[in-house]
Amino acid sequence: MSIKVAIVEDNKDVRENLADIINLSSRFECIVMFNDSETAIKKLPDEEIDVVLMDINLPGMNGIECIKKLKTIKPGLQFIMLTVYDDFEKIFESLKAGAVGYLLKRTPQNKILDAIEEVYKGGSPMSSPIARMIVESFQKDVSALTAEYMLTKRETEILELLSKGYKYQEIADKLFISVETVRSHLRNTYEKLHVRSRTEAVIKFLKNS
Repeated sequence: MSIKVAIVEDNKDVRENLADIINLSSRFECIVMFNDSETAIKKLPDEEIDVVLMDINLPGMNGIECIKKLKTIKPGLQFIMLTVYDDFEKIFESLKAGAVGYLLKRTPQNKILDAIEEVYKGGSPMSSPIARMIVESFQKDVSALTAEYMLTKRETEILELLSKGYKYQEIADKLFISVETVRSHLRNTYEKLHVRSRTEAVIKFLKNS
């Protein structure tokens, strides 16, 4: 069974190129395309769609506001923001609105397809520079996340070190514990946060900020 994709993009060439890339793979099928938010809000809820590729800079209502509206109408829709914007404000607002992935338009075609499949399977794909940016932002404060999800002191310590870029072995050395203990604490942390990766943990934090 193919993964059903919708595209919301105002640039005709970009829109059609994305549709061609998607339809050339047996794993995917581009079901519908829209060039503005208003039409997408009106028609997309009636379609059986698994993943939506959403641009930000659209005529009229922007893509971030479009996601907010569509999530209230059809909460199960999964969105990947596909945009040229790499500033933190746009990333933050997109994730808060309900996007589960954020890719830059310069992302290679095969990576876009992989990201669609990852979202379909429950993941949260990010372009590498974007993932680095949101991980770094996570360093500012984890107290709200810690309190809400009842993380232990050790789980919080490990999560903070991970967000600062420390590798598992470096965390183990710094805290005088084994690498397996680090992995065990992270498994518990991710289970409490209902996520499966560092990036998803950061997204969880941003959406609760």
